[in-house]
Amino acid sequence: MEKPLVEIKFLKKYFPVSGPSLRKNSYVKAVNDVSFSIGQGETLGLVGESGCGKSTLGRTIVGLYQPDSGQILFEGTEISALARKKMNLYRKNIQMIFQDPYSSLNPRFTVGDIIEEPLIVHKMYTPKERTEIVRDILALIGLKPDHVRRYPHEFSGGQRQRIGIARTLVLNPKFIVCDEPISALDVSIQAQIVNLLEKIQQERGISYLFIAHDLGMVRHVSHKVAVMYLGRLVEYGPTDEVYKDPWHPYTQALLSAAPIPDPISARNSKRILLEGEIPNPIDIPDICPFAGRCRYVNIECSNFMPKMVESGQRKVACFLYYNKFRKRNSEDKDKLFSQIKEEEPK
Repeated sequence: MEKPLVEIKFLKKYFPVSGPSLRKNSYVKAVNDVSFSIGQGETLGLVGESGCGKSTLGRTIVGLYQPDSGQILFEGTEISALARKKMNLYRKNIQMIFQDPYSSLNPRFTVGDIIEEPLIVHKMYTPKERTEIVRDILALIGLKPDHVRRYPHEFSGGQRQRIGIARTLVLNPKFIVCDEPISALDVSIQAQIVNLLEKIQQERGISYLFIAHDLGMVRHVSHKVAVMYLGRLVEYGPTDEVYKDPWHPYTQALLSAAPIPDPISARNSKRILLEGEIPNPIDIPDICPFAGRCRYVNIECSNFMPKMVESGQRKVACFLYYNKFRKRNSEDKDKLFSQIKEEEPK
C-alpha cells in the first residue's frame, strides 16, 4: 500500500482564554485529537459548522500555528517539531490558499511582485528566470502577461483569488490547504476557481485539504471527506459512501440541510432539525460533544467520549454506530472494543 503524502496523528491545538467568570487555565479546544491522512494527488474535503476548528486545523498543518501535541508527517517525516531552518525546506511543498482574496494580497505590491515574492524568500532562480516563471504561472491561471504591473485593487474578487492561487503554485508545492477558497466569491466565479484547482491537480499531482461549507462542492471535488464538530472529527471516509450513507447523526443532519437541485427530490427529502444547545467550547467535558443535540443520545453518550473506530475505509466516533456494528458483526466485538478503549500516544 502506498504511503500517504500527509499524515495527521492525534493533533491538538488549544487557545488559552481568561475572564472573571472563568476558572484558571481555561482553554478553547479548537483542534482536539484529530487524525487523518491524504494520499498523493488526493483531495480530502473538510466540512462542519462555523467555529468547529476547520481553519485552525489547516493553519496548524501549514505551520502558522504551533500544535500543542500530536504529529504532522509529510512524506513520512514529522515536521511539527522541526527547527525553523529545517522547516523551511518543507514550506515550499506545503502551501495555503486563504479564504479572503481581498485581505490576503499586499495592496502595495504589484501582481508580479506578489507572485515572485515566495521565490525571493526561498532564494530560488535568477531574476530573469523568476520573471519567466511568473509569466508562465499567470498564463496557467488565465491572466494576461501585462497584469504583472497592476495592483490587487484593479482586479475582481475572482481574479484576486487566481492571483492568490498563482502565489501558492509558484513554488511547485506537493500539498495545498485550501481554506474556503470560494466562499467569498460570486457563484458564477466559484465554478471557475474549482475547475482551475482540479486542472492543476490533474497536471501536477497536487494533494488538497479542501475546507468548505458548500457540501455540494465538497462532494464534487473530494475523494474523501472528513466531518468536524467542536474540534473533533466525527466521521471520515470515501466521499460517495459518506454522502449516500452517513453514519454519524451530525453528518446526517448536516447533509439533510444541503440544497437539492431536483425539485421532486427536494420535496420528498426530510430535513433533520437539531434541537438542544451547542456546548460551551471552553473546557468541553470528556463526553460526546454532540450529546446535547442528538436525537439518539443514550447513557453512554452522556458519560463517555466516543473514540474514532473504523470499518473498511470508513471511520466514525459514535456509540450508536458501535451498537449497530456489534449486532451486524458479533465476531468482531472484541476487536471493536479494543479500538474504543485504545489510549492515544503520550
